[in-house]
Amino acid sequence: MRFMRNVKGKLLSRGYTTGACAAAAAKAAADMLLGGVPVGQVSIMMPQGTALDLKVLDIELGDDWSSCAVRKDAGDDPDVTGGILVYARVEKIWSGIDIDGGQGVGRVTRPGLDQPPGAAAINSVPREMIKRELDEIAERYSYAGGFSVVISIPGGLELAQRTFNPRLGIEGGLSVIGTTGIVEPMSNQAVTDTIRLELRQLKETGVRDVLFTPGKYGETFVRQSLGLSMDGHVTCSNFIGDAIDGAVELGFTRILLVGHIGKLVKLGIGVTNTHSSFGDGRMETLLACALEAGAELSLLKGIANSVTTDGALALLGEAGLLNETMDVLGRRIDMCLRKRVPEGVTIGFLCFSKADPIRGILTQSADAERLLEIWRIKG
Repeated sequence: MRFMRNVKGKLLSRGYTTGACAAAAAKAAADMLLGGVPVGQVSIMMPQGTALDLKVLDIELGDDWSSCAVRKDAGDDPDVTGGILVYARVEKIWSGIDIDGGQGVGRVTRPGLDQPPGAAAINSVPREMIKRELDEIAERYSYAGGFSVVISIPGGLELAQRTFNPRLGIEGGLSVIGTTGIVEPMSNQAVTDTIRLELRQLKETGVRDVLFTPGKYGETFVRQSLGLSMDGHVTCSNFIGDAIDGAVELGFTRILLVGHIGKLVKLGIGVTNTHSSFGDGRMETLLACALEAGAELSLLKGIANSVTTDGALALLGEAGLLNETMDVLGRRIDMCLRKRVPEGVTIGFLCFSKADPIRGILTQSADAERLLEIWRIKG
């Protein structure tokens, strides 16, 4: 079954999650275990109430067990797990429903994730989906006993190296995840979910200070140029606003953002998702800041025609207006960030460039130095 979604004028196909596949495979295996005959297709109910019909593959029937697989379809989302087979082996037990992970399913090694350390990385929603579908099968066959379910993903260990799992503390394979059962095409949900997971893990260790960098540029600058500790560091990618919201909601009280001018300049017009698909505005922001700093028309035209922020900064430097323009930008960024947090939360930033001759710190908030000391002490 295909679900479609209109994404920026393109009709893209939705897929279904590893959690949906696990629930479908478990239901089919339980049906075959109690019914004694192969099942070629299985229907499950998604959390939002949509029915999903899936083909059942690689069927095996034993005397007291059954196993089968469902192939994941990620739709038009660039998901490394698209096309994998998710297996469920089901056996009878006296009572209850016991769910565990087998080959290719990771194990949680750190606190703060959906499951406790030591548990299989099968999240709460897929577990509930599996239980609901198995309860339906038990009722259909008037079966009063329980089920043991083992979910496996052949090749999951290798694929997991291409996901966030190793960084999150999930070892040995993939996660069985999904909150709706549906994979949205070209979705950013996986990234924002990962940011929140990392924040939750920090919270579990008692940390209430977080250092955000949008990517490798910021991380390298923090390590090499500032010489700071990376304890309490989270990569927020383009999702600066979402990362700040997550930190506030989880109780972090001191937040420092360190990023390259190419990203942070967008905060100067209140844009907190810096991905180009949400708009650009880099040169427009620099134009407004330069105009306020006293730039003449010829300089403004040069900035408008610049391809990169570093190129525009070079023009400002030649005109002797770099510092003044960065002061204006700094006030704008500071205002944007402060509006994002409630009273009692300290937030600061540091914005830099890597291009000569303006390499180094361009602008920073008034309390940036005080926040930097947190990570200097840790180092």
